[in-house]
Amino acid sequence: MGKCFVSDLSPGSPVDDTFLLYEKNVAHKKDGNPFLTVTLADRSGQVKGVVWDNVERLAAASSEGDFVHIRAQVGEYRGNLQVVVKDMARIPEEQVNAADFLVSTNRDVGQMLDRLKEMTERMQTSYLRSLFQAFWADDDFVEAFSTAPAAKQMHHAYIGGLLEHTLSMAVLSELIAGHYKGVDRDLLLAGVILHDIGKTRELEYSRRIDYTDEGRLLSHIVIGLSMLDEKLERVRDFPQDQAHLLKHMIVSHHGSREFGSPEPPKTIEAVLLNDIDEMDSRVNSIREYVAKDPSDGSWTPYHRLLERHFYKRSASSGTSGTE
Repeated sequence: MGKCFVSDLSPGSPVDDTFLLYEKNVAHKKDGNPFLTVTLADRSGQVKGVVWDNVERLAAASSEGDFVHIRAQVGEYRGNLQVVVKDMARIPEEQVNAADFLVSTNRDVGQMLDRLKEMTERMQTSYLRSLFQAFWADDDFVEAFSTAPAAKQMHHAYIGGLLEHTLSMAVLSELIAGHYKGVDRDLLLAGVILHDIGKTRELEYSRRIDYTDEGRLLSHIVIGLSMLDEKLERVRDFPQDQAHLLKHMIVSHHGSREFGSPEPPKTIEAVLLNDIDEMDSRVNSIREYVAKDPSDGSWTPYHRLLERHFYKRSASSGTSGTE
């Protein structure tokens, strides 16, 4: 019998299967007795759960990030599914099929990487071409860059999401650079490819997508600068002023200090990078939001962050520039 996924759950049905314990919190009822709230997850989504009995034993038996086998009953609470957990036990990682728990890009990773490499080989600027040859020759970097998500939740939050996001931005950058006069095509493309490389170390994604200690302490911007410096040392006679411009693009790609950039964009290429990043991440996050809405209506539920409903047939149509 196949795994029961979160997307398969329905009110009134029993559950006897393995999930990722994404979150757990001990709370107390009005009478002072404890209860446990949990979030269970797999590649199809997440569901909230509650433990009323044997709270202390079940709370101590597993930790956030563990795989747990649960016995439960599916119900509803305030219009959403909720599982009432009767028993929960930690499962060793080697007994679990990791593919059941992490969503991956549906695109061909090898083809995306080859296309990105081909774009850097067409660069007219020799020292930038050499810089990317150094990156592509680093097998550890290529492996991490090909598998990392682009974010924990907001956009491209799945295995291979960073590569997919980067390639989509790279395609956009070539189109935009051809539209405006005076844009340094190679510099813009280089900034696009390198702007999020720090996420290969900011995020961990062996069981669930979360931040590493290094990521929480330093951020992907600082990590990315360090990674770039390491490769710049291997490129002979890389112009210092161009290195500064490239680093500025990494530093400023969030657009403002309010959103985490130490400096706002101060070159045309940096401005375009921020705009392209915002465009691609926004389109992806909206499409993901629409795709996850199970209702049959024409409109999605209210999106709290973007403060609007989305018309589903419009928001989900079209294709990506990486196709």
